[in-house]
Amino acid sequence: MDPRRRILAVLFAALLCALSAPAAARPDISAIQKNAPAERTDPLPKRLAGVDVQEKLDQSLPPGLEFLDDRGRPVRIGDYFDGKLPVLITLNYSNCPMLCSLQLTAVVDGLKQVELTAGKDYRILTLLIDPAETPQTASKTKARYLRQYGRPEAAGGWHFISGSDRNVRALAKALGFQYAYNEERKEYVHPAAIAIATPKAHISRYLYGLEYHPKTLRLSLVEASEGKIGTTVDRLLLFCFHYDSSEGRYAPVARNIMRLGGGFAVVALGGFLTLLWRVELRKKKRLSHPGSEHRT
Repeated sequence: MDPRRRILAVLFAALLCALSAPAAARPDISAIQKNAPAERTDPLPKRLAGVDVQEKLDQSLPPGLEFLDDRGRPVRIGDYFDGKLPVLITLNYSNCPMLCSLQLTAVVDGLKQVELTAGKDYRILTLLIDPAETPQTASKTKARYLRQYGRPEAAGGWHFISGSDRNVRALAKALGFQYAYNEERKEYVHPAAIAIATPKAHISRYLYGLEYHPKTLRLSLVEASEGKIGTTVDRLLLFCFHYDSSEGRYAPVARNIMRLGGGFAVVALGGFLTLLWRVELRKKKRLSHPGSEHRT
């Protein structure tokens, strides 16, 4: 067989395999669940009763709720959603003895490893859940975490807001965050979680815990931005990866990866066929006009 035809046949075979290969077989979940040992159902400590996150994906946040920002200016939630930038939202308070510091430090540590910058590519909104919080304490808390973030240009992109107990709870409810006040310890008990909202104030993603992987943060922000931020590579990654809520990260999607691989194969095959066509065309010209290459 002609070497060119042999290469062409191999490429066609590879393309067909890429396009027709089935997704990796998934285990029989029902069988696993049937044989799995029963989960423990120990009751939560009393102080954690009612503390939870009820995800409200794709639901909108109330734009008219009024607060004070860290400079003492009256603001509304709608002021932070201009249809351009996604917003990362945290619930904390300045006098939190431990959890808030751990969580905000974890958020900063993750965002420091992301090339996107607050204020330019996205916004951060920290809702202070203690109604006794003042703009002065909010400003000091903001300054502390901005120093950790290490990007002075982000000062206008991270907002700490405080307000009445009624409005704070209304926004927390819209986000699905449930928290409680421990009278005995004089502190708020709240979940360690953040929400990411689209530029139009729709909840896009929840991330949990005290560690936020940079890739997960970046892809969550790019996804929430509806393509307004990030690179072409980011959008390709979102095509090949989906958010796995059980793992708290983006996991590969075999079918989409195969489709993307098939697309690249088609492009490569088209380029190869074009090259072959040009070679054959030049060969035919030489045969039809012998000696033309040596004419002066």
